[in-house]
Amino acid sequence: MNNARRGMLGFMTSGLATLTLGGGSTAHAESAQSSLRTLIPEGTSTLSLLNQSLEKTPRRRDFKSVPMILTHPDEWDDEALRLVFQYQGQHKQVFDNVVLDGPWLNLMRNTLNTQIWAFGHKDFLVVSGTHGPAHLALYDDYLWEKYQLSQLTQGKFKDNSFLKVSAAAQTDPAQYEDITGAFSPLDNSIPVLQSRGVVFLACHNAIFELATRLHKSDVNPDHRSIPQLAAELTNHLIDGAVLTPGVMGTMPELGARGFYYAK
Repeated sequence: MNNARRGMLGFMTSGLATLTLGGGSTAHAESAQSSLRTLIPEGTSTLSLLNQSLEKTPRRRDFKSVPMILTHPDEWDDEALRLVFQYQGQHKQVFDNVVLDGPWLNLMRNTLNTQIWAFGHKDFLVVSGTHGPAHLALYDDYLWEKYQLSQLTQGKFKDNSFLKVSAAAQTDPAQYEDITGAFSPLDNSIPVLQSRGVVFLACHNAIFELATRLHKSDVNPDHRSIPQLAAELTNHLIDGAVLTPGVMGTMPELGARGFYYAK
């Protein structure tokens, strides 16, 4: 993997692993699928610096119980989130992504393509403000199976297909006009977008609401309380996700720092 390229998070996953730790410790977020290369244009020093910083930034994934409203920075990925806030690139956009079965991944891919090749903004940063039903895409396969999350999609998704990488990701990135290539609609997935620099923000409020729903529906094999369920959901966020105290409440913070808003 070329560290000189723009790799906003550099965190890629097949959906099989997340950072799940015990003993009150923290760990550095690492790539779970190192075979997936970064699909980044050259000449993006600001994003390269951000990438290197985020790769060294710990994510806490050892929660035992979490409250409904987060009040202390150690309850979310504060350090990683502040790195996003402080991004020095001029061109940056946050997407309000709430509909799981909508075109949200495709819209972010198209936006990247336009900004990079039409307008020449190689350092363009896309942030996915992921919440509501779309937040199901930010849980690993373990949670999808244990808590039968496919049932919450009305049968539209049998598993977390948003984490599956297609063969298009392995095509020559120099051929950016290839209609079956790495930048085409055939390559819409969370890991591939992460390899292009997209940051996926996770939402504590969406986590707590899902925990409440699971608790009420008795999809709770370990008989956990709602705060305990929310902790387990948090511990199984996909690699590279940046946990926020609430996505919609974080949007104004991003707007105040120059991020364009997209619905």
